[in-house]
Formats: sequence, structure tokens, C-alpha cells
Amino acid sequence: MQKNILITGGGGRFGRAAASALAESGHRVFASMREPTGRDRERANALWAQGIDVVAIDVTDDASVERGVRHVLGKAGRIDVLVNNANVTAIGACDAFSAAQARHLFETNVVGTFRCSRAVFPAMQRARDGLIVNMGSVLGRISLPFIGLFGASKFAVEGLSDALRYEAAPFGIDVVLMQPSVDPVAMYECAQPPADGARGGLDGSAPHSADAIFDQIMDRFKGCDGPDPADLAMRLVGLIDAIKGSRPERIVIGASYGADEINLLARGVQAKVWAELGVEGFASPPIDRTQTP
Repeated sequence: MQKNILITGGGGRFGRAAASALAESGHRVFASMREPTGRDRERANALWAQGIDVVAIDVTDDASVERGVRHVLGKAGRIDVLVNNANVTAIGACDAFSAAQARHLFETNVVGTFRCSRAVFPAMQRARDGLIVNMGSVLGRISLPFIGLFGASKFAVEGLSDALRYEAAPFGIDVVLMQPSVDPVAMYECAQPPADGARGGLDGSAPHSADAIFDQIMDRFKGCDGPDPADLAMRLVGLIDAIKGSRPERIVIGASYGADEINLLARGVQAKVWAELGVEGFASPPIDRTQTP
């Protein structure tokens, strides 16, 4: 069955792969970019050539998101699936970034996810149907040096996704969090450098410099079972085609580095808290539906 899908961050490495895979699977896809007729024109043209609608959305701007969602609803009549994929990364010691940079990162990765979900929710609520897919990361479960701000934003997306899942379920809306492993190529693609290059964390001398340790971490990730964009895209296709209510809460893709163990533990704690509060029956899944590679 064809579904109308809005995916944010459509110009990025995974966004492009996902939009193409979903379109090839017969769905109508709207891929958002900030400036499809400006600096994103080349990537937008490539998607348009595949029959994919490209819509201008800046997830950090309320008016832009509302305008983009109205545009999609006007053309398609409904939004069946929202994929919150827009994000930026930050590579470097936490204290080397300015407060403005941290604010922009959270505004994109966290508030942008909230903003877009909030924008599509009324239409999904009226339809009593829908799927919201949030792009998290294994770094939303484990912390690593020099990727700390990005990881912190993904920790926030974890909490937002859990709360939204419970709140949306009574309206027939599924919320799923995808947790890909670290993709060095994608991280560099949308990375912002620290504003204060004089601050490096640690003592700045090899082999203890931020650059040396970060390069070591990235080298390890390059050699692991990383999240191939094509695999990520096909997992998304399968997720969208799944029967409502049967979808997993989380999907770990690539090397989990223990994130799957934390998922299982956190789910048990969550269930216990709900039971203690006497509301365990409210939109609470009866079985463990977390997926790992």
C-alpha cells in the first residue's frame, strides 16, 4: 500500500538513500531540505529526477516547518509517515564549542524532532493512524569523548521518543527510534567545527590530543560493522511496511557497543516505574519488541 512519507534532512547521506529506497518501493516521498533551490539545488535536482518531491523545510524554524507540512498535506492529502532525520554533528571537545553552537545543535537534533512531530501530529491524530520514526544513535546510549554534544542530543531524542510513543499510541500512531552505529562519513558530512580552536580538552599533546583520540575512535568505527546507508534505508522500508502495533520500539543497526543491552535494561526499569504508578496498561507494549542487528 502506497504511503505518503515526509523525511527531513533529505539532502544528507542517509536521507538521500532512504528517499530513493522508499520511492522505489512505491511510496510517495517528500524529502525536505533547507534550500532546495539554493545551496541544496544539486541534491534536490537528483531527487526530483527520481520522481521524489522536494520541499523546503528548516527544522529550526516554526514557520518553515508548519509551511512545509501544509505544503505536503495540500499535495498529498495526508502524511502517513514522518522520518525525523535532520541532524548536525559536533566533532571536538565539548568546551571548545560556543553556547550558540550547542544551542544550534540541540535546536536541530532535538527541538527539530519535536517541532516536526508536533506539526504532523494533528493530521495523524484525526486519521487515527501514522508512524513517526526518529533518528537516534547508539551514541544516545553510550558516551564517547569528543562527540559529546552530538551524543547528548541523541540522549534527549531517546527520552522524547519514549514519551511520545506512550502519548501517541492511543491515537493509533506508532513511534519508533532507529539507533544506527557511528558512520564516520556521515558525521563529517554534517559536522560543525568548534568555535574555539584553542581549547582542545586534555593537555593537547600527542597521543593525548583531542584530534589523536578522535581519529583513533573513528578508525575503530571504520573497521567495524557500521551502518551502511542502503541497509539503513531498507530497514526503514521494512519498518514502514510492517503492520501497525507490531513495530519495534527501537532498531539497532550496525555494531551496538552495548546499546542493545542498555535498551533491554531501560525497558525493564521503565515497565517497573509504570507498574508502580499504576498506569502500566496505558499504551504500554506487552512484550519486548526491541530489534538488534
